[in-house]
Amino acid sequence: MDDFILIFRHQDGHKVASPEQLQIWMKQTMDWIATITAKNKFVGGNGLLFDDARVVGHKNVVINGPFGDIKETIGGYCIVKASSIDEAVEFAKGSPVLQGDGNTVEVRRIYTRNEH
Repeated sequence: MDDFILIFRHQDGHKVASPEQLQIWMKQTMDWIATITAKNKFVGGNGLLFDDARVVGHKNVVINGPFGDIKETIGGYCIVKASSIDEAVEFAKGSPVLQGDGNTVEVRRIYTRNEH
């Protein structure tokens, strides 16, 4: 069993949803996480805030960001246990993030130190 990270990518920058939309989305997200937890496969995760962030680039250039006009932002992540990337992809397919037009969930296996 490996750990996989599901990275939530949003195409609409950090557009603010209404409180009602946020409440619906949070309930859908908690229900989705509950289904993964019921299978004893949820490790953890968090949303990412946009209010105070920096992007560090080449030669240590620091830029305030992320920016609302950027085409894509990372809104959060979760980590799941899965027997294969295909199983992790099946978890990702249920993410409420995918309701947003153009939003994606990137699925990647997490490297462990005992791998060479």
